[in-house]
Amino acid sequence: MKVCIVGASGKLGQYMVQHCLDRGYEVVGVCRAQSVAKLERFAERMTVVPGNTDDREVIARAVKGCDGVLTVLVPWGMQRYASGTAQAVLDFAEPHARLIFSCGWHITRDGKDVYSTRLKALVAIGGFVARMLRVVDLDDQVEACDRVFASDRRWTVVRGSDLEEGESQGLPVWAEHVGDPLLASNRTRRVDFALFMVHALTDDALAQQAPAIVGRQTASALAHAS
Repeated sequence: MKVCIVGASGKLGQYMVQHCLDRGYEVVGVCRAQSVAKLERFAERMTVVPGNTDDREVIARAVKGCDGVLTVLVPWGMQRYASGTAQAVLDFAEPHARLIFSCGWHITRDGKDVYSTRLKALVAIGGFVARMLRVVDLDDQVEACDRVFASDRRWTVVRGSDLEEGESQGLPVWAEHVGDPLLASNRTRRVDFALFMVHALTDDALAQQAPAIVGRQTASALAHAS
């Protein structure tokens, strides 16, 4: 399998690179030119395409011939970076390719997610401050995911809980909607978020789904399993 990782130089992206290489996949990574050095340890095992991830020419070149595309949707700045990235992937990925996108729990596909007061406050206040500082635009990530949801491509949007570092706990478990008791712990290891993204490439049951994930060894996941 040949896989393109859009946003390969970030923490999540680097974990996805490692998971893909561990599986023997051919890997192409896209990242901003100033971040290429972060992928130096993979230099002889992958191809790096430098450039902004919303650059349509960069994406068209990177995804050519790929069986899967893993995309980190980061809404940097106020120039519709995430939605531009998503649209480029949707437009240029091979017709048969599996397209996997990452985002947070605040994204909803059908409006049936139930959010805690704390989460709603964090999104509202954090989003407002980030927009005022012109650093991040959460509305851009919402638009990016809406474009994916409207597509007839073979996509999956993986919605992550709060992330933490640490050893892998195995493949995260998931629910269709935020608010499910399974997700109550609201914690996932970043390495396992990446693992779920890579797993989704070959799990057809996740096609055109927006799973909300949580760590497999968290209290709420263990309670659900028992």
